[in-house]
Amino acid sequence: QVQLVESGGGLVQPGGSLRLSCAASGFTFRTYTMNWYRQAPGKERELVATISSTGGYTNYADSVKGRFTISRDNAKNTVYLQMNSLKPEDTAMYYCKTSLGLVNYWGQGTQVTVSS
Repeated sequence: QVQLVESGGGLVQPGGSLRLSCAASGFTFRTYTMNWYRQAPGKERELVATISSTGGYTNYADSVKGRFTISRDNAKNTVYLQMNSLKPEDTAMYYCKTSLGLVNYWGQGTQVTVSS
């Protein structure tokens, strides 16, 4: 079955960096677009970044452009989110997601807290 397992979250000071990972299994990872989403308390889940199957196309929410970088390693079935210059407003649960046809699959999430 499809599994997405996020890791790498934690507590970091403003201006710091974190790298999130999402390990995928149960499907042909290299053929699917992957996304990172986040959800802060009391807010709707929002799309943060998207990467195409080959990694040749990426897209970002305006709020993270220039600070976050999405990448993938198809040999390792893993997608990453490098987050630099973190701000308190980046505090959220971060999820990776893929869509296989009409079905969306989500990981369990990893918490990122940006605070001094």
